[in-house]
Amino acid sequence: MSPSDEKLWSTLIHVGGIFFAFIPALIGYLVFKDRGPFVRAHTRTALNFQITMAIGYFLGVVLSVAFIGLLLILAVAVVVVIFSIVAAIAANNGQAYKYPLTFEFIK
Repeated sequence: MSPSDEKLWSTLIHVGGIFFAFIPALIGYLVFKDRGPFVRAHTRTALNFQITMAIGYFLGVVLSVAFIGLLLILAVAVVVVIFSIVAAIAANNGQAYKYPLTFEFIK
């Protein structure tokens, strides 16, 4: 895979997480993990971030019986949008990016 293709797919996977949660990162990781170190690193970090945020959404739903759950869901949504955009910009510029607030499920 050419470096420009790696940057393109990495960018699309980060942006896709805003709309489709962990699905683009999971598909991207499974398809592109052996096609280059840049795209592998970005899909892995995106997948770890999206899994972490899915846990946050789940906790928000569980806690939604109390008002705090709704605030948690809103906070997670804002974090996903902001950090996914920052990661997409870094990927498009050919830079490595590590999401904050992320557990390493995939190493």
